[in-house]
Amino acid sequence: MSELLTVLAEMHAQPGKEEELRAHLLAMVAATHKEEGCVQYDLHVSTDAPGHFFFYEQWASRELLARHAASPHLTAFGQIAGDLLAEPVRVSTFTRIA
Repeated sequence: MSELLTVLAEMHAQPGKEEELRAHLLAMVAATHKEEGCVQYDLHVSTDAPGHFFFYEQWASRELLARHAASPHLTAFGQIAGDLLAEPVRVSTFTRIA
C-alpha cells in the first residue's frame, strides 16, 4: 500500500482579484472531492490577508495526484490563473513521518 501524500498549494491573488480568485477556488472543491484518490481537499484563507489562500490536500498516491493535476477543472483554472494570481502557485508535497 502506498503512503498517503500530503500537498500544500499556496496562492496569492492580484490586488483587486481576491473575491474572483476565491470564487474559482471554491468551485474546484466539489469537483475535486469526487476524484479517485482524494482523501482530503480543504481550502483555507489567511486571517491577515484576504487574498492569500492555500489548499491542504491528501491523496492516496502520486499517480492519483497527477491525474488531479490533469483534470478538466484544474486545467481550466490554469488557463485563467495568470489573470488572478500575483505570483505562480507554490506547491509542496509531504509524507507523514510521525
